[in-house]
Amino acid sequence: MSRSPMKALRESRNRTQAKAVAELNALAEHLAAEGRVPKRPTFTVRQMSKWESETNPRPYPHPDTRVVLELYFQRAAAELGLHPGSEGEAFATSAVPVVTPIPLIQQSPAAVPLLAGGDQDPPPWLAQTTTDAASSADWKIAEDEVELLREAADDMDAQDQQFGGNRLWRPTRAHLLWVHHMIDRGIYDEQLGQQLHSLAGKFTTSLGWFSYDAGLHTQARQYFSEALNAAMLTGDDVLSSRTLSNMARQAVDLNKGREAIRFARLAQTTADMWSAPTRVTALLAIREAQGHARVGDAFNCESAIKRAWKEWERGTDDRDPDWTTFLNQAELVCLEGMCRLDLGQTARAQKLLAQSEKLQDVAHSRNRGMCLGRLATAAIGAGDIDHSVDATRKALGLIRTAGMSSARAVQQLKIVHDGLAPHHRAGGVGDLLEEIRVVVA
Repeated sequence: MSRSPMKALRESRNRTQAKAVAELNALAEHLAAEGRVPKRPTFTVRQMSKWESETNPRPYPHPDTRVVLELYFQRAAAELGLHPGSEGEAFATSAVPVVTPIPLIQQSPAAVPLLAGGDQDPPPWLAQTTTDAASSADWKIAEDEVELLREAADDMDAQDQQFGGNRLWRPTRAHLLWVHHMIDRGIYDEQLGQQLHSLAGKFTTSLGWFSYDAGLHTQARQYFSEALNAAMLTGDDVLSSRTLSNMARQAVDLNKGREAIRFARLAQTTADMWSAPTRVTALLAIREAQGHARVGDAFNCESAIKRAWKEWERGTDDRDPDWTTFLNQAELVCLEGMCRLDLGQTARAQKLLAQSEKLQDVAHSRNRGMCLGRLATAAIGAGDIDHSVDATRKALGLIRTAGMSSARAVQQLKIVHDGLAPHHRAGGVGDLLEEIRVVVA
């Protein structure tokens, strides 16, 4: 006898069989209405009891039923304890096993369509791929499909660096679910399978970052953990370094400085494994510095900052991964300024952040907005209310006119608001406080 993974997962979500069946039927109706399953399957408590039976083999669901089950539980059928019988199934002939688990998304199943995030439609090329896959029992994955998805992942990362991640996590989640669908249901050789798993890891860590930037910290930590597991299972040291760097940055915002230091140092260890170029080592050094600053360790923070600048000044390399391209002079100056601010060195922080703001690429509104928010905070600490007001107005302008979409930047404005509130009688501050409240409401 073996415990049913489906039962364990259902109970972990505090769902009775009746409640799960009702939600499965609602999801099935939703998918059928959008044409994502050819025929709407029906779910019953009796059927659920058979799938959750502690005896093997458990009944294997019809393909349309499997689609709904996998989407509802965010797990492949095999991970739910459901395996094809002797008659076999086309997707079971896949040469590469699924090694990257689909992330568990804690929200209403009806809000998690297979190929779209929220109220967005799937991209036309994905919609066409869906139709082709559904009409064929032997879905052979083509290299151009994987390349299109890889380009989509790169485009989303580029949009994040320019505008922020608030509007990116939903479509990225949809793309990730589709990649897992390809891994689980498609037919491909070992080389293409490795590319699919690598792509799933890339989408997962990006999804973690976008969720973090959108202020969804719990979801971000889940996705980062999934990405790290995927990296370890596939031996992808580059993905490990990137994900641990992301985790270190989030830990600072969560006021977990020691955790940030640990993540940054682990990232440095994995970076050594693939002889990472200097842009990577510079990024990981400044991530460690931020952790030291958050716990008030000025000595080790100074050491890590010097190491970051030393590595950065060694220049770029053809091997620099795309996730380090944001680390230009303006950004490294800004990150050092943030460290100084956390250490309470407000005058020095203001000087560095003002320098960074002048160096920032105007097109990258998210990074510039973050810098301006920190500059406004540092100016308040230094008693320079006029410069704080000026920086805050510029940050508000980026949100209103430059398309910046970052919950982190908005959160920084709330901090600025609280810092300026005691100075509400100073020139222009009262009106500015009202403008901030309108934006952050």
